[in-house]
Amino acid sequence: MSGDQKTLIKGNPSQYVKLNVGGCLHYTTIGTLCKQDTMLRAMFSGRLEVLTDSEGWILIDRSGTHFGTILNFLRDGSVALPETTKGIADLLAESKYYCIEELVEACEKVLAKKERESEPICRVPLITSQKEEQYLISTATKPVVKLLINRHNNKYSYTNTSDDNLLKNIELFDKLSLRFSGRVFFIKDVIGSSEICCWSFYGNGKKVAEVCCTSIVYATDKKHTKVEFPEARIFEETLNILLYENKNAPDQELMQATSLRGAVGGISSYTSDEEEERTGLARLRSNKQNNPT
Repeated sequence: MSGDQKTLIKGNPSQYVKLNVGGCLHYTTIGTLCKQDTMLRAMFSGRLEVLTDSEGWILIDRSGTHFGTILNFLRDGSVALPETTKGIADLLAESKYYCIEELVEACEKVLAKKERESEPICRVPLITSQKEEQYLISTATKPVVKLLINRHNNKYSYTNTSDDNLLKNIELFDKLSLRFSGRVFFIKDVIGSSEICCWSFYGNGKKVAEVCCTSIVYATDKKHTKVEFPEARIFEETLNILLYENKNAPDQELMQATSLRGAVGGISSYTSDEEEERTGLARLRSNKQNNPT
């Protein structure tokens, strides 16, 4: 405005001044404005020029929404902070501008507390589609552990211990996700393939291991589904997957040293009930090939 001019203000602490802060009008003393070592003290102790209009209002080109809170803090040394996170963040910005260190610290402390309270310790996404699963795994910055759990995929009756083992698998997944959530990305799939209970482990976006916990057992008259709880194997693969925390592939010798089976260079997949049987059949075939009759 044509009547605006710059001037130095230096007066008695009890002298009142008129402030126009972003269109919000305030009336306070120089003593209040100079109470702490802030930019306002520099402005009203003659060290910095201030802009005044033709009516004597001192113009400050800042938001006036929280300036009243700032004045109350200067008067009393403490003040009630805004209730919302946005309000506190806005007050923090103004406090930094005016170099009010104590108010800056108070705002930052409350914001940090609110962030801790609102931030979940552990997030476990629930897969809703195969496309979503592929996206989550390919974009994950951590190794991934996925539990596929879908009791409704079963075609047969369960064995006596199956329900308990299903719950044990779910409980272990929850415990691991809480323990390793900072280092591993855990996801749960309840709509996936025909499997009933299966653990999958991914490193750098690729599946590197799998632990299938279900098998079919044959009774006299019908088939039964058996769910197992291979706790040691699940723990082992979870620890192995930690080797994929960096972007480079894990050291092969280290993988062999940490794996009882030395499952390196491909997917290690298990079906607990059938593993020994498969191993025995493989040995028989090998013996027949080496010793033809």
